[in-house]
Amino acid sequence: MKKHIVCFGDSNTHGYRAEDNRRYEEDKRWTRLLETYLGEDCLVLEEGLSGRTTCFSDPIHEGLSGLDYIYPCLMSHEPVDLLVIMLGTNDTKERFGASAACIALGMKRLAEKAMATDCWRHRKPNILIVTPKNIEEEYETSPVGATMGRGCAEKSRGLGEEYQKIAELLGCHYFDANTVVKENNKIDYMHLTEEGHRALAEALAEKIRGLQDTENSQKNRC
Repeated sequence: MKKHIVCFGDSNTHGYRAEDNRRYEEDKRWTRLLETYLGEDCLVLEEGLSGRTTCFSDPIHEGLSGLDYIYPCLMSHEPVDLLVIMLGTNDTKERFGASAACIALGMKRLAEKAMATDCWRHRKPNILIVTPKNIEEEYETSPVGATMGRGCAEKSRGLGEEYQKIAELLGCHYFDANTVVKENNKIDYMHLTEEGHRALAEALAEKIRGLQDTENSQKNRC
């Protein structure tokens, strides 16, 4: 059986393309590219939803709390070998009133619920928390500035440090997309470009291969 890698995120996992409000084709999305880079032994399962948060219920749109959906999501894809979570961009919206530290607590709740779900191959939770690319300051003057509200860029810049603390606390793996994605698109300043999708896929493939090598080494020592 192939290894099941569930990618749980928002519009940047779904593959939203800001240029025409549509979705990137399969050969452009980081999730599909990740599967190509990892090879035929891995099945990458796309679970991206535009507007999704870690745990906040949106008063304007229904069904966007990741916390509410993570259980059926994981159970529908079991056995799960690795869960990749990249969320937090939507949590910065002004209407949620959450600081970077509070958003990280939302990530903690989400990760803990995932860890407690009986979906894991060999009953061993395996989670990679990914800090999304920071929102750029120019978003405020873009078409989404009014609905996102104030302070989103500042809060998103604080997620990396806070998420790393949560990953270490829970024993999860960690990766910061800002280390490889250099800039967002120049329309809303928060969604990945085609180059961003490719850079993220390449980096995550390398990260995941490293996790697999470590796991194999540990098995060989037992």
